[in-house]
Amino acid sequence: MDSGFLSPEERPALDGLAADLQRVFGARLHAVVAYGLNAPAPSPRVVHSLALVERLTFDDLASCLPLAAGWRRRNLAVPLVLEREEFLRTLDVFPLEYGDIIAHHVLIAGAEPFGAARVSPVDLRRACELGAKSHLIHLREGFLETGGDSQAVGRLIAASAPAFRALLANIARLADDDDDDVADSAERQIGVPSTVVREVLGAGAGTYSSITEPTALLSRYIAAVEQMWEYVDTWRTRA
Repeated sequence: MDSGFLSPEERPALDGLAADLQRVFGARLHAVVAYGLNAPAPSPRVVHSLALVERLTFDDLASCLPLAAGWRRRNLAVPLVLEREEFLRTLDVFPLEYGDIIAHHVLIAGAEPFGAARVSPVDLRRACELGAKSHLIHLREGFLETGGDSQAVGRLIAASAPAFRALLANIARLADDDDDDVADSAERQIGVPSTVVREVLGAGAGTYSSITEPTALLSRYIAAVEQMWEYVDTWRTRA
């Protein structure tokens, strides 16, 4: 579990959410955790949470309905509510999303819920390959849609940067690389130049208008994603 960081306003808000869910589910509530705290986000951010319960009915959802407005006022996303068994049985379906929750969460209420739950490397590899190929297709099609306009190319790079960062982090997890610097990890594990990664992520963190030569950067960016896809596509020969 990654303790993450909760502001003085966020922790009481999450405690209140957990209390609301306790009133709805009673003894059926196993645990409430906050997640996504390690991802870059604007301030104030919207905090996401997961509630694991023994059984979930439509009546439970109806009971939660009038509480949602209060959660949103406190900058809390509507919690993801799942039956505990449902969560464990779908680790293979959502290996990236659930794997990140397992690896980086803050326990808000209840007992530590995940125990020995782990995402299979086979499922993680498959999801990384899907993510890399989808990102590659998005960039190729996006470039054609820009009509070659440099500002539109810059916007494409900047808008895609958060997904690029997430993809790099997931591939690093596949390689058991816990380096927080995804640019260094990409160069070390995949051979993608860290300078390209930093340029793309810098564009996403700043403004697309700051990119000196957007089309040239996009060319290097696409080549990097092609290399990432080839890396995860052949991962089965490394495992």
